[in-house]
Amino acid sequence: MPSPLTPPTELPPPAPGAAEHSALDLVNSVVQVPGGGTLDALTTPAAATAWLVERDLAPPGAPLQEYCASRLTALRAQVRELFRSVTAGTAPSQEAMEAINTALRLAPATQVLRWDPDHGLVQEAVHPVTQVVEHAMSALAADAVSLVTGSEATALSACSAPSCSRFFLRTHARRHWCSTRCGNRVRAARAYARRSA
Repeated sequence: MPSPLTPPTELPPPAPGAAEHSALDLVNSVVQVPGGGTLDALTTPAAATAWLVERDLAPPGAPLQEYCASRLTALRAQVRELFRSVTAGTAPSQEAMEAINTALRLAPATQVLRWDPDHGLVQEAVHPVTQVVEHAMSALAADAVSLVTGSEATALSACSAPSCSRFFLRTHARRHWCSTRCGNRVRAARAYARRSA
């Protein structure tokens, strides 16, 4: 097992709140690695497709292209900016607001009624397979807006570990880190600094 000071080679486990908020999971799909560099779950169209499929934001085998993956990572940057401003208590940039509002409008707001042999009557969004990324982006933007305007907005926090760029929902007032790994890394660095002094 690598020491807490060893840079990770894979993304950490989901941060608190990521299971409930796909936008939080999106923002945390890229992390800074201590010592420089990044780990990114959306580096290729195939990786971006797998990420969306795992979160039920796209059907299996969705045909995402490089352009679609780029649009998704561009939205991620703007949602990150929104979260950064919320946690800092400042106004988000106009660019972030426009990007999120544009993403919200990408998919129709109404769902249609259809018959499913296994579940009976169901309501669902119907869209051509060529608009998978638009619907995913719209859902992610809607989740981000719901998070920052809802009751959980005050729980949204940036990880306090110096080398971490992730966000999480604070489960209690004394929680400062997005994961045990970040907490261990900070404690190990403090212990090392005390020994060195």
